[in-house]
Amino acid sequence: MGICLSAKPISERDDNTGVKNSKDDSDSSNGKDNGGASSKISLASVLPAPRSEGEISQLSNLKSFSYAELKEATRNFCPDSVLGEPGSASVFKGWIDEHSFTATKPGTGMGIAVKRLNQDSFRGHGEWFAEVNFLGQLVHSHLVKLIGYCLDDEQQLLVSEFMPRGCLENHLFLRGSYFQPLSWGLRLKVALGAAKGLAFLHIDERKVIYGDLRTSNILLDSDYNAKLSDLGFSKDTGATGSKKNMNASYAAPEYLATGQATTSSDVYSFGVILLEMLSGRRALDKNRPFKEHNLIEWARPYLANRRKIARIIDNRLEGQYSLDAAYKLSSLTLQCLSIEPKSRPSMNEVVTELEELQDSTSININRNSTQNRRARRHSADDAIAHHSTRAHPKPPVSSDHT
Repeated sequence: MGICLSAKPISERDDNTGVKNSKDDSDSSNGKDNGGASSKISLASVLPAPRSEGEISQLSNLKSFSYAELKEATRNFCPDSVLGEPGSASVFKGWIDEHSFTATKPGTGMGIAVKRLNQDSFRGHGEWFAEVNFLGQLVHSHLVKLIGYCLDDEQQLLVSEFMPRGCLENHLFLRGSYFQPLSWGLRLKVALGAAKGLAFLHIDERKVIYGDLRTSNILLDSDYNAKLSDLGFSKDTGATGSKKNMNASYAAPEYLATGQATTSSDVYSFGVILLEMLSGRRALDKNRPFKEHNLIEWARPYLANRRKIARIIDNRLEGQYSLDAAYKLSSLTLQCLSIEPKSRPSMNEVVTELEELQDSTSININRNSTQNRRARRHSADDAIAHHSTRAHPKPPVSSDHT
């Protein structure tokens, strides 16, 4: 991901959203100035490289692991513990004690994800220390937490919290008993969490550009809270913040034309993710009819038409949403996917829209639940009354008026 920041610590805002309300802050992070671009210089030149691993630990509270410790935690990097291979790295599951951070037996203590960089992803020690130091200060409830690192001879590794439900991509597109279809409510929850994480990265003069946002980089914890992962080290990032191998399915038109990643191009990528969540389809799927290969091109005419929205919504969501909610979400998606970068909303604005949509959905769910309870109670009362009438019939009315 493209990074261009100062060295001062970055932590979560008190409101837990990563969104600040002052006009100055919103003006500096709305992604609409010059298409969301900011001046970019390499991270190594912005952040002074710590002189020792101990200095990293003091600055960012990260644990310095030895290679032997991580070998033990991952059972010697056992192939059975591989969680994935994003970019030029391999990720292994391991177990450590949550207090001492020492290796424990599998299934005990705290689960961790250990990313081991391949040789072609290695950084110089100065740049490596600077990035580790910075990433350790990026603290937010919707970013995967970096726990520690290891620099041992030719080994560079990052240790992060383990996300038990895996990536959003699997929950949307894989079929099977483990990956049940996400409900409308859960999709809104995941979308809002990811939006908050991205908004946090975009705020302030730092303007962290994610640069390669996709469903595989959104991870879920046991409660389906979404967190952005793969923050740095996985792709080559030049001095301009551009990415050499951003997934074209999620890339904004201006990125494809110039190779320049901006906060506004991040918003476009988020719009692609919203569309995938709304439709249950991949951004690019050549297994579908030719006209439906490109999800954006196929869905765009329907997103703006209230009467045709249902044609693009995942059939597995039937009966879980209102037409009004579907139209609001599709309208927000269409704004994010605007061809013109300046017409896209900021991630602050996206968070606000999703919060309002989630609130209205919760109100409707509660209202429907109350109505269902009343209906069940009335049905029960009617049944009791009917049973009582049958068991104790009223005496016949006498015809004797005397």
